Amino acid sequence: MSSSNTEGFVQPTSFAFTAENLAKAQAVIAKYPAGRQRSAVMPILDIAQRQEGWVSVAAMDVVAEMLDLAPIRVYEVATFYTMFQLKPVGKYHLQVCTNLPCLLRGSDEIIDACQRELGVGIGETTADGKFTLSEVECLGACVNAPVIWIGDDYYEDLDIASTKKIIAALKAGETPQAGSQTGRSGSAPAGGPTTLTGIRGGEG
Repeated sequence: MSSSNTEGFVQPTSFAFTAENLAKAQAVIAKYPAGRQRSAVMPILDIAQRQEGWVSVAAMDVVAEMLDLAPIRVYEVATFYTMFQLKPVGKYHLQVCTNLPCLLRGSDEIIDACQRELGVGIGETTADGKFTLSEVECLGACVNAPVIWIGDDYYEDLDIASTKKIIAALKAGETPQAGSQTGRSGSAPAGGPTTLTGIRGGEG
């Protein structure tokens, strides 16, 4: 395997929001009444992560200062929620759900397919820095299991073939179609609707 686990990364000594992201952060803070600004900690950490790709200690310190919080209060949030990355990750972060519903529907095969296609293990990043593979707990899309979360998108109803197709598209710089990979509509039954199929207008 040709990979990097990013353990040797260096924490930056400073962080500053871009002008655009600073405006977004200030707009978030303005939504909360005086004395309740700490409620903005999660959305502002998300803005920081979208800017840098991860959340550094320097970024958390800036967020703490903006919200008039002790830095430890921000650290507690960032280290509790797995949505926040505390070390650099690849451009494409493949987060594979392995909770019970996904496991029952083959998430172990999805993990294996990702490892083979990317040449990395869980928690590792490819040598070119493009892909990071992670194992996560429930993503809340159990009926569409198994699921991979990449960026802002869920890829659902996966099997080995569709997983390989998604990775190939990402490697080619393409954006694979998100959602169900079997064509299922939302969370409808896998075999299609089974009720209310014969109702005609005017019949009660």
